[in-house]
Amino acid sequence: MRPDGRTNDQLRPVSFQRDFTDMANGSALVSFGRTQVLCTASIDESVPRWMRDSGEGWVTAEYNMLPGSSPERIRRRTSGRDQEIQRLIGRSLRAVCDMKLLGERSITVDCDVLQADGGTRTASICGGYVALHDALTRLVQSGAIEQHPLTDFCAAISVGIIDGECRLDLPYIEDAGAEVDMNVVMTGSGSFIEVQGTAEGAVFDRDQLNTLLDLAGGGLATIVGIQKETVATPPAERDDR
Repeated sequence: MRPDGRTNDQLRPVSFQRDFTDMANGSALVSFGRTQVLCTASIDESVPRWMRDSGEGWVTAEYNMLPGSSPERIRRRTSGRDQEIQRLIGRSLRAVCDMKLLGERSITVDCDVLQADGGTRTASICGGYVALHDALTRLVQSGAIEQHPLTDFCAAISVGIIDGECRLDLPYIEDAGAEVDMNVVMTGSGSFIEVQGTAEGAVFDRDQLNTLLDLAGGGLATIVGIQKETVATPPAERDDR
């Protein structure tokens, strides 16, 4: 039995609270068990200099753990780990966004970890997608663009091997002692965007890799289902955007 009583193929409770803040074009508070991340999507009517006159837009991300998000206070800084994670979030979201339909505008998805109990980067991708979806929907509602630029859903989950067992959605207590740690990002249609897997304490074989990917695929199908339910109703239109 796992520390929190789940089976090896069971997700923690997952939820998305849309429009958690009023100021951003799109926002979502995503929760995976005790892990909570506030994701906001902000639209800028310009693109980086190297993209000017390309007719295409850009989606990028920033990630931070807030000072009180873990038992030991996190210093306010952007560490090398933060940079690596925000690049992963940006790559993942760009993979399902048609930049030509977006036009020459940029969207920054900010992911601020309010409480960390493992899986903050994967939760950020899942919540960042919902925030981005709503921001883009509001662009369509306002008439700024004619067609929604998102081409598919996008979600991520952690898997790993602990005590020789393949497990889905690792909280911190499992992640910290995992023999193998892996993060999997997929589209809603089941294509891989990114797979990050590392042998932390023991090597793993092809059969274990296949088991981990199957676990991730099952968990991601459930998460995408929750995302679909969450965004099924369009967000409220805003006159001030």
